[in-house]
Amino acid sequence: MITEVGGAPVYVWRASSPWLAVSSGVLGGGFGERRWVVNATVSNTYDRLDPDRHLAEIAGALGLAGEGIGLLTAVDVHEVVHREDSGVRVAVTTGIGAHPTWAAGPATVPAPVGTINSICWLPVRLTESALVNAVATVAEAKAQALFESGVPGTGTPTDSVAVLCPPSGPAESFGGPRSVVGGALARAVHGAIRARL
Repeated sequence: MITEVGGAPVYVWRASSPWLAVSSGVLGGGFGERRWVVNATVSNTYDRLDPDRHLAEIAGALGLAGEGIGLLTAVDVHEVVHREDSGVRVAVTTGIGAHPTWAAGPATVPAPVGTINSICWLPVRLTESALVNAVATVAEAKAQALFESGVPGTGTPTDSVAVLCPPSGPAESFGGPRSVVGGALARAVHGAIRARL
């Protein structure tokens, strides 16, 4: 759902019980069980140096309890694109800004506004190594979508991802693009990003 905190839109997902997650989010990043995810819109002049604290404040204002994941974007989260493929669901906000970056570009790159945040839910449990592989799959699908759209870069300096799966059940060992769940994940992320380019 989308709500507002302090006049800014926030995309919120809540779970009744924890999901196993891996994320690059500044709040709740790493591995662990998470109960919620927020993707909060901020100004394109955002300059706070404590985004983790800011996201914790947003979560508190929303009454979110327990461990969760927080992401920030200059994209209005009303522009989120949802895609589903074979039980995989994704919610992606795509902002490129004026200067997309190449992953292997120069060390000193300007920090233009632009963020691609991908929140992904898988229908089956993955091992931790497969979850890491799934994060790589998201990055590959993103790069493919940008390339096919003629964007001169592989992303932006602030792209974030969250991949969540059930915490129990038989664990799949693979999350790459040729695995069943990884292939569905790649197609869903690719389609969501292409829809905004």
